[in-house]
Amino acid sequence: MAATEVGCEHYVRSCLLKAPCCGKFYVCRLCHDGEENHQMDRFKVREVKCAACNTIQEAQQTCKECEVKFGEYYCNICHLFDKDKKQYHCQPCGICRIGPREKYFHCTKCNLCLATDLKDNHKCVENVSRQNCPVCMEDIHTSRIGAHVLSCGHLLHKTCFEDMCRTGAYRCPLCMHSAFNMEEFWEQRDMEIAQSPMPTEYQDTKVKIICNDCQARCTVAFHVLGMKCSSCGSYNTAQDGGLIAPPAIDARQPAEQPLEEETDAQHHE
Repeated sequence: MAATEVGCEHYVRSCLLKAPCCGKFYVCRLCHDGEENHQMDRFKVREVKCAACNTIQEAQQTCKECEVKFGEYYCNICHLFDKDKKQYHCQPCGICRIGPREKYFHCTKCNLCLATDLKDNHKCVENVSRQNCPVCMEDIHTSRIGAHVLSCGHLLHKTCFEDMCRTGAYRCPLCMHSAFNMEEFWEQRDMEIAQSPMPTEYQDTKVKIICNDCQARCTVAFHVLGMKCSSCGSYNTAQDGGLIAPPAIDARQPAEQPLEEETDAQHHE
């Protein structure tokens, strides 16, 4: 595959990597993986070819022959060449991340680099980044697309989260917890329900629900627009069983007592 001094659609670099698996030269592992039926192990790359003079040489930042700089940034572990994006290599993650480093920290439980404003301010899920994105089912940990951390602790690609919001979905695809603050939406639902009373035969009908936000189980009034959790006020609930009809009212009226006929106590002589 031909290389240019501006690299490929994925990276800005002036060299090609020699794939340790098949010996072919590609600008990057992603270009390789898109053409071949196997994947390149970036960590096993040992040689590169200069895009300017075609000299094959040991992987390094500057061409030994023409002194062209292969990339403003170079990691000799990942063999990543690219323009400067404030990248840094995270040893626990095992890969390079886009920085700057001081704006990120590595959460040991989540096993992922997160923005510093999430330190002590997020729900940890062990090894969460090692799971695939639940929307597109693609890898998150090594993806070039940033990750979005939901309040429940699960991860989505940022682009997948944005697509999910555009379609009106508001719940985590994994645990069904609300993906963002829904208070205004719940207030709007309150007004809609107040303006849309159920038909007479359903007005006193109850139903058991499970709240996806607080996990509470409760019995609440049934309404086709939604059942509100009596514990946290969320409408992110699931019906647990059938409708519970109100107690039947006995329509029979008590029998009237017959009036005793008054007898004429007067006797005519």
